[in-house]
Amino acid sequence: MNYDGHVLGGILTYPLAVLVLSLLKFYGNLPIEMSFIAMALGYAFYVLGSDLPDLDHPEALIHRGSKPIVAVAVGSSIFLKAQQYANIAPYEWANLTIAWGIGAIVAFASWYAYTALMPRHRGVVHSLAFAFIYAILVFVALEYGLDLKFGEALFVGIASFLGYTLHLILDRHIKLF
Repeated sequence: MNYDGHVLGGILTYPLAVLVLSLLKFYGNLPIEMSFIAMALGYAFYVLGSDLPDLDHPEALIHRGSKPIVAVAVGSSIFLKAQQYANIAPYEWANLTIAWGIGAIVAFASWYAYTALMPRHRGVVHSLAFAFIYAILVFVALEYGLDLKFGEALFVGIASFLGYTLHLILDRHIKLF
């Protein structure tokens, strides 16, 4: 299946995920909170998850779109560190330029490393184990990073897992690892 199919599948099936989570909350006493922010973020991470397994395909839109984001994030992080140590010139503007130059070189290298380090297509990234890792990362980022309530972050984490799993179902390629 292609990008449009996966993303549109995520957009259209999110109400089913909300239904499943509502039933688990009501009948299974799952401690999730279904506030508007949780359901809106759940929708975003569900739909993102519906295409995320194709991250390992070099021609996939999600791979091509995430590669510059990763390069810029890596370059910016390196700039922050280099800025602390790049006080070799007598002028602040020169030190900033040097620090950004170092960041840009590392960002450039990370551009190529991103694809080189990515596992083969339909490898570990196309697995339920990676769906679980995605859900945990989303949960942790929202509960500890954005300070959402536990139940809200749990809702979004589970929605993330379900969206990722949807991709595997649509590909008819479900495996544990």
